[in-house]
Amino acid sequence: MPAHTAAFRRRRAVNWLFAGFLYALFYMARYNFAAAAARLAEVFGWSNLQLGVVSSVATLVYGLSVFLNGPFADRIGGRRAILIGAAGAAFFNLAFGFLHLFLETAAAWRGEGAGRHLVAAAQLRMGMTASTLLALFAVVWAANHYFQSFGAVSIVKINAAWFHVRERGVFAGIFGILIRFGLILAFFGSPLVLRFLPWQWVFWVPAALLVVLLGANFLLVRDTPAQAGLPELDTGDESEEERAAPSSLSFVLRKVFASRVMWTIAAASMMIGFVRRSVIDDWWPKYFADVHGANARHLADFTPYEIAAWGIAISGIAGGLAFGWASDRVFGGRRAPVVTAGFAGMAVVLGGFAAADRAGTGPLSAALWLVTLSFFVNGAHGMVGGAASMDFGGRRAAATAAGLLDGMQYIAGSVVGVAMGKLLDLFGWGIWQLAPIPFALAGAVLMARLWNVLPAGAPRAVAAAEAPPAA
Repeated sequence: MPAHTAAFRRRRAVNWLFAGFLYALFYMARYNFAAAAARLAEVFGWSNLQLGVVSSVATLVYGLSVFLNGPFADRIGGRRAILIGAAGAAFFNLAFGFLHLFLETAAAWRGEGAGRHLVAAAQLRMGMTASTLLALFAVVWAANHYFQSFGAVSIVKINAAWFHVRERGVFAGIFGILIRFGLILAFFGSPLVLRFLPWQWVFWVPAALLVVLLGANFLLVRDTPAQAGLPELDTGDESEEERAAPSSLSFVLRKVFASRVMWTIAAASMMIGFVRRSVIDDWWPKYFADVHGANARHLADFTPYEIAAWGIAISGIAGGLAFGWASDRVFGGRRAPVVTAGFAGMAVVLGGFAAADRAGTGPLSAALWLVTLSFFVNGAHGMVGGAASMDFGGRRAAATAAGLLDGMQYIAGSVVGVAMGKLLDLFGWGIWQLAPIPFALAGAVLMARLWNVLPAGAPRAVAAAEAPPAA
């Protein structure tokens, strides 16, 4: 691994900071729906299942789109792909907010918390019915997710050319800080917007911010060091035979889709998707409203919610850094040992959370369990979605690898929206923490099978490498 010059490190920092802040806004413009879900259900009279329909359709579209957009990003470059994604996500967040024009009178409810029930349906205008409006919400949000799918594959594609294989674990943790910043903007920023403005502004504010960062990325971000006027970097993720092969579409597809290792990691990524989308991505804001009586419009004033919003993000950062450091420094660039530990941690925490809820330990305890779960979920997710996709895709197939791994996670997540919504409507919130445990255990078994696996070019690189320089 070559020693980086100060000029290289400075230019690389500019590159990943601006790309990272843009990707953080992708998160804000995607998870704003979950943050505002309780308020949307209140306004439009939606059940958990109806909320789940919007979430599931969008998540399925995202999962399928990254399969297509991964190879596309590998062909056109990560910079172009992320600009396309940002433009589309901005437009459809704006459009989602404008669907408020179909509402005449909000739904009316009676009662509080779990005993709350609908007494009068929302009144709509322009000939719209409840079912067609729900379908329209689902279509617009799915279109947003199509463009959102450019985000992850673009980020991985850009950074695979700028980071050596021995730097990627730690970098995935550092980069996770920016991603968690996006979650803070979604889960803390959205309730702040709701405190002062109607719900549509939860979608209009991210749209405006996306446009601003899109312009900055157009000016400052480059796909490779060579495009920024610097020497090209040997990233250490390809064998001699792979380096000699032409960079064709068939090479990219063979490297990713013909790999048993990639498919095993993809299956494990699905297990992360089941856990993430069941608990810490989609449903926890509504959990505080339904179970602990938080006001859907004033979640930002409910202290346990604030602790969870900030804590999930900060704990996710800590998990990403800890898992990345251990992967690079303790396990020599192997990702499977730390991801296996992450899955085991998820199962233990979910079981403890369920037991605490049954014991009636209250909303503050719930917030702390969510924060702890985030450490393991986001630590494992960073290694799979960030480091492993760059390692086993290599810089030429990184976006395709990210598309496979991210796609499988979101296809799993698409099942969760409808399934969890139905389970909650049928059995209540007592099922919420228990349902994902089998998937966490399955993920641990899958990743344990890859305990000693490294990318093709890594043994040579690892043997010669010293500790990686700072990003």
